[in-house]
Amino acid sequence: MFKSVLVANRGEIACRVFRTARRMGLRTIAVYSEADADALHVREADEAVLIGPAAARESYLDAAKVLAAAKATGAEAIHPGYGFLSENADFAEAVAAAGLVWIGPKPSSIRAMGLKDAAKKLMIEAGVPVTPGYQGEDQSLETLNAEANRIGFPVLIKAVAGGGGKGMRKVDRAEDFAEALASAQREGQSSFGDPRVLIESYITRPRHIEVQVFGDSHGNVVHLHERDCSLQRRHQKVIEEAPAPGMDQATRDAVTAAAVRAAKAVDYQGAGTIEFIADASDGLKADRIWFMEMNTRLQVEHPVTESITGVDLVEWQLRVAAGQPIPLAQADIPMKGWAMEARLYAEDPANGFLPSIGRLDHFVMPDDIRVDTGVMQGGEVSQFYDPMIAKLIVHEDTREVAAARLADACREVEVWPVKTNAGFMARCLDHPRFVEGDVDTGFIAAEEGALIAPAQVSVRALAAAAGQIGLEADAAAFDAPDNVLAPARAGLFGFRLNAAPQAHTAVHHDGAAHALTLTGEPGWYGRSSSFTVSGEFGSAQIYGEPGVVVVDGEVVSTLSPDAGRVLVFDGGDVVEFHRRKSSGPAGGSASDGGLRAPMPGKIVAAPAKAGDKVAKGQPVVVLEAMKMEHALTAPFDGVVSEFNVAVGDQVTDGAVLAVVKAEGAGE
Repeated sequence: MFKSVLVANRGEIACRVFRTARRMGLRTIAVYSEADADALHVREADEAVLIGPAAARESYLDAAKVLAAAKATGAEAIHPGYGFLSENADFAEAVAAAGLVWIGPKPSSIRAMGLKDAAKKLMIEAGVPVTPGYQGEDQSLETLNAEANRIGFPVLIKAVAGGGGKGMRKVDRAEDFAEALASAQREGQSSFGDPRVLIESYITRPRHIEVQVFGDSHGNVVHLHERDCSLQRRHQKVIEEAPAPGMDQATRDAVTAAAVRAAKAVDYQGAGTIEFIADASDGLKADRIWFMEMNTRLQVEHPVTESITGVDLVEWQLRVAAGQPIPLAQADIPMKGWAMEARLYAEDPANGFLPSIGRLDHFVMPDDIRVDTGVMQGGEVSQFYDPMIAKLIVHEDTREVAAARLADACREVEVWPVKTNAGFMARCLDHPRFVEGDVDTGFIAAEEGALIAPAQVSVRALAAAAGQIGLEADAAAFDAPDNVLAPARAGLFGFRLNAAPQAHTAVHHDGAAHALTLTGEPGWYGRSSSFTVSGEFGSAQIYGEPGVVVVDGEVVSTLSPDAGRVLVFDGGDVVEFHRRKSSGPAGGSASDGGLRAPMPGKIVAAPAKAGDKVAKGQPVVVLEAMKMEHALTAPFDGVVSEFNVAVGDQVTDGAVLAVVKAEGAGE
């Protein structure tokens, strides 16, 4: 076994590999960009090397710099993690040529499965069922358009070198095909350096089923059962679980056997995942499940497989890379209980799921489950990398209990001021359809209205905000010199010293005022304050201290980031209250027709130009940021009166990119 390992990656996966490597007694080495100088993975490594600027192409994607770091530190092996160089066959060959151990499959296996069109042809030869579609070499618009019409709409365009939803577009109508194709090609070129695509028939009720496989240099290939990754948004996985709900043993046997055949067809070594698409319109059946692609690396969702099998997949990777055989035979790999994983993204569900960047001033994760993360309080979420900041993983005896526990864990997430999808995931996990196992890749789109945000601010949040204000006043009074109460409570109108203390106040949320009355009870003059909050919702009993408010016996976390606001962490969401009237909801408005950059990024397309007539929802300008394209659309029917950018421009957060003037305005 080698004695040291360099992880050619960052964030959560680097920290994950270090954890196992340290347990095995290996020296751990990190590489980092200028943007990651204070990142968690840098702090957790035994040694770290700066390899370049923030942009991934100048740091994490620069193979020569990674190899130079390995040479400088005396690393004996390189683990690529996932993403970046993990499925780059040229890099794998360069690692071996440098006399280092490559912790991954052989370059020939990566190449065989790296391009989706070639992989499908190989799978057909191996007797693995594949999705109907077009995988040809002719990439002209005319041919691709003709093939899409032959297959029949809806179709799915996929980058041949893609993964993670990048370069993938669903097209429902023939007239939308050319624009969707151009967007997929741009994203494929940007993310993978390859604009080529394939086209597949779009399954109308698809389930995403994948099988974890593992091979070694001794000719052994095993599977570690299946995972269901059907809960997706724009082809990005959100919640994964193992095993797959509704799968009987006969179907499981057929799918896992096909996965093993697929791995053997490319003489696979190391950890890999065979991904299948299932037509779930009539349940999971072996003859309605087709091969999609193979990921020749560890997957983001590998913890759910580890949970049900008790296997440390990173340890297996390290041992197999060192020439050892797979530790367990197929018959000895268990499948116990049910595991689920939720991906915590730095994004704003209420604002079209746009990525959220910035400093993590407050970052609290649940402490009674497995949490894999690459960030910490005080760290930064950068515009340069993927917005996933943590994974929450649970393992229980049954699916119902696992879903309930994971929902509770999502509700315990506290992050500020960066926004996250924690509350959104909790609502997904609580949804009756999900609880019943009635899921497919269209679940989130179909139920989005109920999943994005609560219809109104909760009683719990209102009472907690009022409680925070009252408890702050009490704490200030308690700490004041000579315990002089009146000055400390000057901000809360109406306190009386000769009767039960009472305050009348209001909190404002999204422009609406909520009148509240706080009535003191015994203990009001000490740190263990208790009182009643009453308002339009009725009343609630409050006690605690600032930051930890107990509302009717339930602990609620609160935060006062400044003198004007109170934040309540409510069910995974952050509810922002103003102590005085505010101008309305946070965030920019398109009511004036201005299309503003939601974050720093690069302009990659301009579907419209100054003077064009546009319809509401029509793309006007396309911004690329955090590895994804974001189309800014017309907020209403009108004319593009201003267009302030050109393709290739780098823009800052909040910049006005274009202005749409409403039809008839100013006439």
